[in-house]
Amino acid sequence: MPDPSAIAVRADLREESLELDRLVGELPEADWARPTPAPGWTVAHQIAHLHWTDRAALLSLTDAPGFARLTETALAAPDTFVDEGAAQGAALPPGELLERWRATRTALDAALAAASPDTRFPWFGPPMKAASMASARLMETWAHGQDVADALGVRRIPTARLRHVARIGVRARDYAFAVRGLPAPGEEFRVELRSPDGRELWSYGPEDAAQRVTGPALDFCLLVTQRAHRCDLRVTATGPDADRWLDIAQAFAGPAGPGRAPGDAR
Repeated sequence: MPDPSAIAVRADLREESLELDRLVGELPEADWARPTPAPGWTVAHQIAHLHWTDRAALLSLTDAPGFARLTETALAAPDTFVDEGAAQGAALPPGELLERWRATRTALDAALAAASPDTRFPWFGPPMKAASMASARLMETWAHGQDVADALGVRRIPTARLRHVARIGVRARDYAFAVRGLPAPGEEFRVELRSPDGRELWSYGPEDAAQRVTGPALDFCLLVTQRAHRCDLRVTATGPDADRWLDIAQAFAGPAGPGRAPGDAR
């Protein structure tokens, strides 16, 4: 029997991708060259990066040797392969890049639906089941979509799809410490986030935990995807380790990024 939660996250991934597609689908060609908050990256770079990572996910699900070759290429240039992949895609005519991204998204959606629910597939971080891979693709689509929206001066309406981003951010707590060579906290935190519509409280961790993080889900998601500095967000911490986490949190695999400076517009 299909896993209802896996079906739901795939549907949410499709919706998140379509929302971004609507932002860029009718853009004049000149607007694809607009700079985004990521230094050196234009709107085209953002979409090219999503296309690259969607293709990597597709290889992971359907072509293990092909993904292994891609990983070897990435390991040969660990500090530059992300920028290089984005630059290659951004050099394409916008219409061609858009069609490639759409085609890869469609193929990835089919591969996620066909994947064995209990198999763990290789990735640049820990191996993931298909449902987790779909959540990760949604997280990255939302985060890079925020960069595009910022570049275009569009304020997006946050949705309940942020639940997936928040969950990844919480689960990646120890990774955020490890990637910086820091020991992980010895106790679990309680994380309580107000849903975008204000009707729900999304909670994670023991209810009686001494260290806590609270705030709006949107602000927490902006924090863990490093799309805004914590000084500009309404996320608060109780306890020294929880407070340290808010300085270094990241929901994505790979090296720690520089994040955004305080006061950056969004």
